[in-house]
Amino acid sequence: MAKTQRWLLTDVSADLWTERFHVSSGDRADVAFPHSWFISKRTLRGGKRDGVELLEVHNGVLTLSVLPTRGMGLWRGEYRGWRLGWQAPVRGPVHPQWVQLLDRGGLGWLDGFDEWICRCGLHSNGPPGHDPQPNEFLPLHGRIANQPAHYLAVEVQSEPPFLLSVTGRVQESTLFFSHLELRSTFRTPLGANWFEIEDEIINLSTKSAELELLYHCNFGPPFLENGSRVVAPIRELAPRNARAAEGIDNWDKYLGPTPGFVEQVYFADLATNAVGMTLALLHNAAQDKGVVLRWLKAQLPHFIVWKNTAAVEDGYVTGLEPATNLPNFKAFEREQGRVISLPPHGQYRAVLRIEVLDRRESVQAVLGEIAQLTPTPAVVHRQPHPTWCQPAS
Repeated sequence: MAKTQRWLLTDVSADLWTERFHVSSGDRADVAFPHSWFISKRTLRGGKRDGVELLEVHNGVLTLSVLPTRGMGLWRGEYRGWRLGWQAPVRGPVHPQWVQLLDRGGLGWLDGFDEWICRCGLHSNGPPGHDPQPNEFLPLHGRIANQPAHYLAVEVQSEPPFLLSVTGRVQESTLFFSHLELRSTFRTPLGANWFEIEDEIINLSTKSAELELLYHCNFGPPFLENGSRVVAPIRELAPRNARAAEGIDNWDKYLGPTPGFVEQVYFADLATNAVGMTLALLHNAAQDKGVVLRWLKAQLPHFIVWKNTAAVEDGYVTGLEPATNLPNFKAFEREQGRVISLPPHGQYRAVLRIEVLDRRESVQAVLGEIAQLTPTPAVVHRQPHPTWCQPAS
């Protein structure tokens, strides 16, 4: 029997769509899998989630809940009973039909935001506003997170490393404007504490196209609590605005749930290892739980920390956000040379790896890894950096 089995679940071009799907280690009595696993697809019903497709991948210890209906975002996860994600005020996942991106002056994206990991882009990210080039109104954080996948497939390896994989394709296309496609693959080995997201963004047009991409990776308890800390090999860091500057001395430390807290955002340039990799760690107060993001800086050169330690009911969360650009308005980013231009039929690739740490020794090892990469002293600006931070209007 083939070492890799593949199931095509959705292909709009072939008029194929699968309502329900389930495959598990119990279906292969001929293979001695090291862990029990499953991949399962269903369609959610009721409320604003009605019609949202949910694809769950369980590798034996780690579960990922993928949303093909919402741009191949990750709704939530679980590792050994720990929740991966956050408690949003939004009761999701929300079907895109209920998200009107232009509501509230372009802030409608927030009506559907409750994912653990979602992408901001592809044509734009950052705040809403009118872009004079090419004369269009850009909504908050772009459109890709509210576009459904037109292609979905899963794969299972029956030999080491026993990878479970999910691949989806999502188009962000408008006549006379950009014609981009996201081709995303999630993969995780059986029994692993990690998974990877590998994305290819393809310009399907015969004209060049602009690209902005940000991975909004959002965490709440048990990794976020009073005394938690974000650690990364900071070369240079600046607050986004005056509100963030108020907390510059404690930019890396977190409060517990604080009613009335107003968000703070920090922009950073990170150091890399010898092969160009960088990383960021969020750990709890006791330093015995953590999550690590790893990526190639050449693919995602910018790193953003979003602190929103409001009351739990209002969204107690922090975001660790690798990106191709800083989340300022696109016109400002274009002026600073941070907007990618894809040539006709050009491609852009990014890979993000997320690890969950469940022992103090593992957290300490990553802290040591970061310490070795961190320049001394790091440059920390106490006020917004003029070429990083868009001036307040």
